[in-house]
Amino acid sequence: MTRSSASTSSQVPQDTKIWDSLKGAIAASSGFQRWQLERPVDEYGHGSLEHLVRRYLRETLETLAY
Repeated sequence: MTRSSASTSSQVPQDTKIWDSLKGAIAASSGFQRWQLERPVDEYGHGSLEHLVRRYLRETLETLAY
C-alpha cells in the first residue's frame, strides 16, 4: 500500500524534527562523546554534526553486527 502525497509531504517536516531531536540526544550522549575522543581529529575531520552522528551510528551498528 502506498501513502498519499498529502500524508507524505506533511510527514517530511515531522521526520526532520524527530531526526534533529534524535541527533541532538545522540551528540549529548556519553557514548558519542567517548567515540569522538577516541578518534584523532584528522580521522573524521571537522564534519557536520549530521555526518558525525551518521558515522557514529554506522560504526556502532557494524560493531554490534559482529
